Amino acid sequence: MGAIGLEPSDDAVFKALADATRRDLLDALYAVDGQSLGQLAARHPHLTRFGVMKHLAVLEDAGLVVAEKVGREKRHYLNPVPIAQIAGRWISRYARPFTTALVGLKVGLEPPDSARPDSALSGSARPDSVRPDPAPPTHHEESR
Repeated sequence: MGAIGLEPSDDAVFKALADATRRDLLDALYAVDGQSLGQLAARHPHLTRFGVMKHLAVLEDAGLVVAEKVGREKRHYLNPVPIAQIAGRWISRYARPFTTALVGLKVGLEPPDSARPDSALSGSARPDSVRPDPAPPTHHEESR
């Protein structure tokens, strides 16, 4: 929890994102939101269900995943707000157009995931495209 106890701290978000398994779980929820523990655990046969639960608990503590009990099972949903808050804090609105352009260039120059040598090893589903933020308003637009 954050200093006031309402929001997760940046440290908790960075800790959650530091682990490849947790990033893969976030990618899975990005692809199909509202998955059960069983569905998420099936992506990681090398882990026990308890291991996946521990990873999900770290993601929940960081505010990146929200769980809802539906009948006898919990459904897990992606909450991208903490990542967006950190990005907004660390990337000024003046640097954002350049950052977005560089990410777009990187995505355009890299081969698709299926052609990348590391994609066969990871087995993770990654988002097909980067959704760049809209460009910030120009000085002229802000004065309206």
